Amino acid sequence: MTRALDTEKTVTKHLLTILDLPGQEAGRLLARAAQFKAGPDSSGLLSGKTVVLVFEKSSTRTRVSFEVAVRQMGGQSLLLTPVESQLGRNEPLKDTARVLSRYCDCLVVRTFGQEKLNILAEYGSVPVINALTDDFHPCQVLSDVFTMYERTPGLEDLRVAWIGDGNNMAHSWINAAAVFPFSLHLACPDGYRPRPAILERALDMGARICLGSDPAQAARGAHYLNTDVWASMGQEGEQSEREEAFRGFQVNEALLSLAAPGCGVMHCLPAHRGEEITDQVLEGPASLIFDQAENRLHMQKAILEWIFRA
Repeated sequence: MTRALDTEKTVTKHLLTILDLPGQEAGRLLARAAQFKAGPDSSGLLSGKTVVLVFEKSSTRTRVSFEVAVRQMGGQSLLLTPVESQLGRNEPLKDTARVLSRYCDCLVVRTFGQEKLNILAEYGSVPVINALTDDFHPCQVLSDVFTMYERTPGLEDLRVAWIGDGNNMAHSWINAAAVFPFSLHLACPDGYRPRPAILERALDMGARICLGSDPAQAARGAHYLNTDVWASMGQEGEQSEREEAFRGFQVNEALLSLAAPGCGVMHCLPAHRGEEITDQVLEGPASLIFDQAENRLHMQKAILEWIFRA
């Protein structure tokens, strides 16, 4: 039997941003991640399935957590990088999408522009999961929200602070605030704020978000403090300029003292200790950073289950 023609597509689930999760699905993912964390999965849901990881950027946590998740759920994974494939020779993405769809059951993609994911999803016939783009990192923010959910399931009562760059993680937290009921307070330097269209869309969806440039104001009374590197992948040439712009945006003990008692500190890693976060805070009792990293595995399983379960 031959595969159906590309024009005869059925509805395919994609996770390009967290906003792709319909209705109450985001909340269900948190509960499922907790169940996966409580014990190893033995459902074999991915038995006979092959997941291809298309990674144009380097990765530790995302790659390993997805590969382990796929294998523990009974499937197989395959890594493609530009060095090892036609990705590095400018093959049209719409060709890559249609070819890979004939070989595998899902694409997990880490790339640069969000538009690349859109092309893969449009022209392919298998699910596409965003493993990070310059605009969004939905798998990471779902894991981060799960980390909060473990400690404080009543998300509607939480004040979450973002301190630093208005980057793909800030965009993802803004989207998350449109999906989950916590309030989000961002402090970003002038010139490094999130994209207005992303913020406006979340506000239109009912998100409770405050954007400013004062880290102390954002941190005051926060139940969770979040940060990220000041210069992300591809921005290394801006390091000196960014260090100057982000002076005063470090998550340190003084900033943590303004937060609510028992505040948890999160960072998606890798961290530049002594820049966006001090070693004392990262290694201190408020740090949830390594729990947060572990939770990538459990959330990847929940995401894969949502993708493959009808």
